[in-house]
Amino acid sequence: MPLIIQYAYTRSVPITQENVLELLVAAEMILVSGLVDACCQFLESELCPENCIGICKFTEHFNSCSKLHCKAQHYILQHFEEVLHVSEEFLELSLEQLEEIIDEDELNVRQEEVAFEAVLHWINHAPENRRQHIAVLLPKVKQRFLHFFFNYKYLKTLKIEIHFLLLVKCSKLSLVLQVRLGLITPEYFINNVKSNALVMENEACMPVIIDAMKTLFDLNMDEPTNSELMHQLTRPRLPSSILLAIGGWSSGNPTNEIEAYDVKADCWVSVTQEDERPRAYHGTAVLDEFVYCIGGFDHVEYFNSVRKFSLITQTWHEVSNAVGQHVTLIVAPMYERRCYISVAVLDGLIYAIGGFDGQQRLKTVERYDPNTNQWTMMAPMNEQRSDASATSLQGRIYICGGFTGTECLSSAESFDPETNQWTLTAPMSIRRSGVGVIAYADRVYAVGGFDGASRLRCAEAYNPLTNVWSDVASMYNPRSNFGIEVVDGQLFAVGGFNGFSTTSEVERYDGKTDQWFDANEMDISRSALSCCVASGLPNMAQYAALRDTVQTQDESESQ
Repeated sequence: MPLIIQYAYTRSVPITQENVLELLVAAEMILVSGLVDACCQFLESELCPENCIGICKFTEHFNSCSKLHCKAQHYILQHFEEVLHVSEEFLELSLEQLEEIIDEDELNVRQEEVAFEAVLHWINHAPENRRQHIAVLLPKVKQRFLHFFFNYKYLKTLKIEIHFLLLVKCSKLSLVLQVRLGLITPEYFINNVKSNALVMENEACMPVIIDAMKTLFDLNMDEPTNSELMHQLTRPRLPSSILLAIGGWSSGNPTNEIEAYDVKADCWVSVTQEDERPRAYHGTAVLDEFVYCIGGFDHVEYFNSVRKFSLITQTWHEVSNAVGQHVTLIVAPMYERRCYISVAVLDGLIYAIGGFDGQQRLKTVERYDPNTNQWTMMAPMNEQRSDASATSLQGRIYICGGFTGTECLSSAESFDPETNQWTLTAPMSIRRSGVGVIAYADRVYAVGGFDGASRLRCAEAYNPLTNVWSDVASMYNPRSNFGIEVVDGQLFAVGGFNGFSTTSEVERYDGKTDQWFDANEMDISRSALSCCVASGLPNMAQYAALRDTVQTQDESESQ
C-alpha cells in the first residue's frame, strides 16, 4: 500500500523482481491501470527462458495483462529449446498446458525430435503419475515427411509388422492427435519412438504408430488411412524465420514483387505491396522488424533513396500518433546514388558499400544509424566495386568480387569498424561479378557469379582465421545477380541470371554434408533481386503457407 500511495502522488514507483508480483496483484485489485501497465512492462523486460512459463501462468488470471500473457506465450514457443533445457517450470506444467504448447504450429524446434524428447522429459519427472499420458501427447509430435530409399527386404519386413499390428489393435479406440509424428526422420522414429518403453506398453499408442509408419515409409496397406490423421501427422509447423525475396528484374522490367519462403512447408507466398516502387540491383537489410530497401535502379533512375517496410503491419506506411493519419516512413537518403550496391548489417548499423551511380563505379562506403536516421561516410574501400556482395562475420564486414567498369574482380577485403579501415584479404580463386556472398558456419561463402566469360556454378569458402579460401560443392545451376541468405541452418541461392534468361529456381546448401539440394522455385523468374531474413515475428503466419491447405507431394498426386 505505501508503494501504491506513492504512485498515486508521484506516478512513479520502484519496481523490482522482489515486489513486482504482489504490486501487480494489488494494482489490479484496486484498478490502478497505470501501475498495472508499469508492472507488465517490467515483467516483459525480464522475460527469459527460466521465467517465461511462470510469467505466462501468472498473467493468465488477469484481463489487464492479456498483452503480456500473449508475449510470454510467444516467447515460450519461439525459445522452446532453450526453455526445455533450463526451465524448472517446464516440468511443473499440467497435461493440458503441455498439450497446448506441443500442438502449436508456432512451436520453434529445429527438428521435431525435440518435441518428442520434451514429452519424455516431462513424463520422466513424475513417471508414475504421467506415463499414461504418452497416448495423448504422442500424436502431437510431427514427423518430417522425407522420402528415404529402403531396400525391398526392409520394406517387406515393415509391411509384415504393420499387418500384425493391424490385427491386434483395438478397433474401438478413438484418439485425438497431439504429436505430429510425420515430421520425424524414419531412423529416429524406428530407433527412438516406436521402440520406446512408454510407447510399447501403452496399447492406445498403437493406431498412431501404425499410421505414422504408413506415412513415413509410404506403404500402401489394405486398410484405409484416416486422412485427417495423416494431415495432422504431416502438418508442418510455422517457420521461426522467413526468407524474403524482394524486387529484381523480371520479364525485361524491374518488379515490386515480394515473396516469402516458408522453409517448413518448402513453399513461396506472395506478400507484394502494390504501393512499393519497382526496383532492381538494390540491397536489403532487416532491423527491428523493419526491412530497409536501399538504392537500386528502376530502368530510369539510379536511387540514393531508402524505403522502410513494416513486417508487422505489412505496409510501407504507419499511423502517426500526432495526427492520426498515414504518413510515409521517411528514411534519410544516402549521400550517393548506388545501383549494383552491396549491403551488410553489423552491430545494428547498415553499411551501403560501392555500387554504380550512373556514371562511375564506386569505392565509397556509408553507414546508417536507425537511432539518429543519419548516414555517415566511412573509409573507402581499396578498389572500386559494383556487382559485388558483402556480409558480416565476427565483428567485421567482408566484401568480395565485383566489377570495376572494365574487369571482373577476384579480390576481397574486410572492414574493421573500430579502426574504420579496409584491409585486403586473400583473393578468391576465380573472378566473380554478380556473386553471392554470405556468412555461414564461421566462414564467408562466395557463390556463383560471372567471371567475364560465363555464369558460374562453383563456390568457395573463406576462413578468416587462416586467410585461406577452400572449394566447396558447386550448385546445380549457374547463376549471377541472385539472392543469397541462410535460413534454418542452410544456405539458399534464389533466382538470378543463368546466362540465357532469368530464373525462378532455388537451391539450398547443407554445410554438414557439403551438398546442394533443390528447393521449391519462386512464382516468378527474376535476377537482380535482394534477399533478407526476418525471425521471431508475432505475425509469422501472414508470411507462411496456410497450414490447412498444405499438402504433401503424395497427397497432391492422389487427388
